[in-house]
Amino acid sequence: MKETELINQINNGSPQAFRFLVKQYERLVFHVAARMLNQQEDLEDICQEVFIKVHQKLPEFRGDSKLSTWIATIAYRVTINHLKKRKPDTDIDDNEREFLHSDMITEEHPQKIAESNELKFHLRKMIDKLPTQYKTVLSLYHLEEMGYKEIVEITGLPVGTVKNYIFRARKMLKELIEKSELVQIKY
Repeated sequence: MKETELINQINNGSPQAFRFLVKQYERLVFHVAARMLNQQEDLEDICQEVFIKVHQKLPEFRGDSKLSTWIATIAYRVTINHLKKRKPDTDIDDNEREFLHSDMITEEHPQKIAESNELKFHLRKMIDKLPTQYKTVLSLYHLEEMGYKEIVEITGLPVGTVKNYIFRARKMLKELIEKSELVQIKY
């Protein structure tokens, strides 16, 4: 279904079309919000709030950017607003984080999928150790496969800053990975 057709159906009150939109973009919204939060307890509420705002503001969508970029921008802003309102709390434990970040394992090639999920989990843990601004742009660029232009639209940062953050984030991530490999080699 084309974006314009989907938007028209939603604006005309089709609940099925909106459910389709949510299914299509829920992973994107989850990743944008999850990359910015140190605590995951409010993630579901934030994702719901994002889609409520998307539904409310969809009639205003002009199509100047891709729908995914527009939705990711809303997710970014809702999460930023949540972080500004929230008091600093203690972080969740690693078991809860693993549950929240783990992907569902299908019955197809369980060994390969389990290994891939374990690698993704460890990589996400490393990314989570980065400062918020770095893990956000790195996740948008590599995990969501967005270009600089889209990241600039979402975050409101200048393109030079986005490129700089991605460069620095990669460098920090490389150092974290090297340190973790050294620790594993020693034991």
